[in-house]
Amino acid sequence: MTQDELWHMMHTLGWDVRNDDIVLEVGGTVVSGIEQPEGYNKKWSSPKGHRKYNKDAFIVIKNRSRDDHTKSKAQTNE
Repeated sequence: MTQDELWHMMHTLGWDVRNDDIVLEVGGTVVSGIEQPEGYNKKWSSPKGHRKYNKDAFIVIKNRSRDDHTKSKAQTNE
């Protein structure tokens, strides 16, 4: 996708690129959550908090101004 195609897509979606809260995030990553003991095997383990990017990691473009923060409601029998 070219930059012009990206701008066109944002326009098609009705995004206001000057005022909306648009962020880039990376998906397809793993963060180690295990505290490793001293002398751990670094080939097979990562220190706690270390981020690894998968080979198929991807970029997500989010418009947080358009997030729907309403809660779902139970269906009524009307």
